[in-house]
Amino acid sequence: MIEHAVRTSRDTGWDDDAWDAFVLRHPFSHPLQLSVWGGFKEAFGWESQRVGLFAEDNLMAGAQILSRKIAGLPLKFAYIPKGPLVDWAESEQVRQLFDALQRLVRRRGAVMLRIEPELADAPEHRQRLTDLGFSPAPRAIQPQTTVWIDLTPSEEEILARMKQKWRYNVRLAGRKGVVVRQGDINDVERFIKLMQVTGQRKDFGVHEPDYYRTFWRLFAPAGHAALFVAEFEGEMLAGIMVAQAGDKAYYFYGASGNKRRNLMPSHLLQWQAMRWAKARGCTGYDLWGVPDEVGLNPDAPIPDPPTGMWGVWRFKRGFGGEIVRYVGAWDRVCYPIVRPLARKLGY
Repeated sequence: MIEHAVRTSRDTGWDDDAWDAFVLRHPFSHPLQLSVWGGFKEAFGWESQRVGLFAEDNLMAGAQILSRKIAGLPLKFAYIPKGPLVDWAESEQVRQLFDALQRLVRRRGAVMLRIEPELADAPEHRQRLTDLGFSPAPRAIQPQTTVWIDLTPSEEEILARMKQKWRYNVRLAGRKGVVVRQGDINDVERFIKLMQVTGQRKDFGVHEPDYYRTFWRLFAPAGHAALFVAEFEGEMLAGIMVAQAGDKAYYFYGASGNKRRNLMPSHLLQWQAMRWAKARGCTGYDLWGVPDEVGLNPDAPIPDPPTGMWGVWRFKRGFGGEIVRYVGAWDRVCYPIVRPLARKLGY
């Protein structure tokens, strides 16, 4: 049995580049485990810290932990988004990492640790988490069900896998003069204005403007994200922000205006983002979230009218992807006596 050394990001010898290199080469790599995501969440009231298992100087497994104070309590909520990054087949590595995580979050005064690993929803994964002392959380933070586009075939094959109407709309936008380009800092404010329009039209909440500005400021210069804008005669019709980690790309944020929607700019945007990701060596493109009912039943009927995430599903389902349901959010309690109060406060 190999006992790994445990280090945290507050120890000497850690740096963001080394951590990110580990994240990017890991099979479960995800943008929410990159150091820039920790810095991004710190701008909005969270604390971030990383813990890792080392064999000599080689980082073997680890997690970026976010935490914040629970209002009304002298304790914190600890959360690992899309992690930890560990070889789940190596039971001893898993045990050592989770023991280290438990010690750390207790020392930092966390009521509980919530994780949302990038594991498929399967009985063996649920049993593994149960054996580690976790139980299903009352709510997920990240979408539990999503749609993955396989980028390994040729562009012609990827298009062919789309529904006929979606292929038609992609080509229609181009024929009608919609132009998609990669945006820069000057386009971010226009994207934010479109985001407000989108929220009003679809009746769902959007983040404050600084959220998108900060995401762009941290992710784009590091090469972890890109903004794509669709324009017609110089007017921005729609935009999307796409993140990348390792060989995967992720559709994070999307906005569209009320004008010239008949030109189908959002269809062309997604296609061009897929082409960009494929050109950068990505093998998959995550459309990032559909109703969880779809993960349980792919043929679930779409309500009329399609409120909430159902409108999103109606758009995303035509791109020819695979529906993937993850194991979801799981909690391990550190202070059971305080757990009922934390639940009442929404945790």
